[in-house]
Amino acid sequence: MASAPVPLTSQAVAELVSGRLRGDGTRLLTAVGPLEGADGGTLSFLGSARYLPEFRTSAAGAVLIRAEHEGEAGGPPVRIIVPDPHAALLRLLPVMFPVAPHIPRIDPSARIGPGTTLGVDVSIGPHTVLGRDVVVGNRVRLGAGVILEDRVIVGDDTEIAHHAVCHTGTVLGRRCLVKAGAVLGGPGFGYISSREGHTRIPHVGGCILGDQVEIGSSTCVDRGSVDDTVIGAGTKIDNHVHVGHNTRVGMGCLIMGGTMIAGSAEIGDGVIIAGRAGVTGHNRIGNGARVSAMAGVTAPVPDGTDVSGFPARPHREWLRTMATLNRLARIADQLEDLVNPRSRNA
Repeated sequence: MASAPVPLTSQAVAELVSGRLRGDGTRLLTAVGPLEGADGGTLSFLGSARYLPEFRTSAAGAVLIRAEHEGEAGGPPVRIIVPDPHAALLRLLPVMFPVAPHIPRIDPSARIGPGTTLGVDVSIGPHTVLGRDVVVGNRVRLGAGVILEDRVIVGDDTEIAHHAVCHTGTVLGRRCLVKAGAVLGGPGFGYISSREGHTRIPHVGGCILGDQVEIGSSTCVDRGSVDDTVIGAGTKIDNHVHVGHNTRVGMGCLIMGGTMIAGSAEIGDGVIIAGRAGVTGHNRIGNGARVSAMAGVTAPVPDGTDVSGFPARPHREWLRTMATLNRLARIADQLEDLVNPRSRNA
């Protein structure tokens, strides 16, 4: 959790981000915000030329801006010229909004099972429950109402937020972040169907997260059936995502909100999957591929390919298909005139 903002002068901001200051270096900045609605104490940024209208009417105290836009008329007179305003923000925000110091504390209402081991400087929130033989690393933070079932392993410096659940068989690496309400390692949705009904397949595999993995709120990552579900190091998963049993997600992926990944899918390294996309089971998305929002992946995607639409196809092909569909109404009218020229004048 971030502390209260640290006020900085515009000169201090320019030095921090290695920018060139134009205007008053004594302007005190106490907040960061968008161009619209900003006041004289707000540091804003112009990330794209599309926001120039908002820039010209903004009352922000200072703005991070590229050299190509520093001479724009109107807008905030205090300008900090940088190659990339977004990258400059990444350098600034941790300084202006420092993380509150971690004060280790175990709440008296927490329940810790037999055989469980805790590392140094661990924090455990109210009504959190740890089962038998749980291993909690150094400087781990567990929020209120967290449940770690038997034999869960949590690596050093990992944070698990309020009411998240880690079922038996879950292993988290170091410096992971699990947001509120996430569920890791629950039984997958696997059944054998017959005339007598649907019989659940026992799921005895694990749910393994590498180092520096992030799991969003209300996201579910199922455990494997007989194999493990694995999320590679450095992968970030947004809110309301479902990852089915036995799925393998590579390193450094971005998976955005509402995505559904069916069981036994394989996601390569560095893959980006945009919001509300779907991936059917037993398919592979190759390294460095990108899946657009609401696409449906029903066949393997080669390395480095961009796909869109349903069923997902190469992005340029999908654009051509959409353009063709948009012309169909006019073509249909022309065909109708050829077949029955009087019908349109009736």
